[in-house]
Amino acid sequence: MNSCYTVNKTACPPALADDFDGSAWAAAECGVVSNFREESSDHRPVVRFRVLHNDTHLFVRFQVADRYVRSVQTAYMSSVCGDSCTEFFVRPRPGKGYFNFEVNAGGTLLLSYIEDPSRSETGHGFKKWEPVTAALASGIEIWHSLPSVVEPEITEPVDWGNGWIIPVTLFEAYVGPLGPLSGQTWRANFYKCGDRTSHRHWASWAPVSRLNFHLPECFGDLALA
Repeated sequence: MNSCYTVNKTACPPALADDFDGSAWAAAECGVVSNFREESSDHRPVVRFRVLHNDTHLFVRFQVADRYVRSVQTAYMSSVCGDSCTEFFVRPRPGKGYFNFEVNAGGTLLLSYIEDPSRSETGHGFKKWEPVTAALASGIEIWHSLPSVVEPEITEPVDWGNGWIIPVTLFEAYVGPLGPLSGQTWRANFYKCGDRTSHRHWASWAPVSRLNFHLPECFGDLALA
């Protein structure tokens, strides 16, 4: 069964720091990242997300009831997947590449445009991809509830969140004009991981067929209302 999430349109975008369950975000559906890979530890954080759009921006918000939280990467394009990390992979246009938004608990971003995610002959990286330019990435507003660095690891239960405002022009710089968003269906997946925490785990919204988040064939539908 294909996963589907509806991105509602809003005339009054919420502030990223607003309560995830408060009235400001009530216009957005609540999705859950709950498909944990069998390779994970026994740690099962509760991961929820909401997404809205206003034709010019996407508003993405994650809320995590977590434990064993660690976040040490602070430079753009650093390996944030090793930290406690939320991720949003999205393909706006059929036949084009996808974007992998990866943001750790401290608000550090990794973002690429990937056209062929099969591994390169060297075994490092992908066959066809490029980092999104720092200039374009700087146009993304990012909020995070925890400090920029969380070290040592928080071993007690903790709730944390992050949120992002993504300009549609960032997508268009790579895939061309998108026009009015309402009525479009994109392909996407949402993830939570912590590759270098004490309790490693890998979870997705739409199930993945193996331990690899870079499987666009496993993406679900993102219906823009």
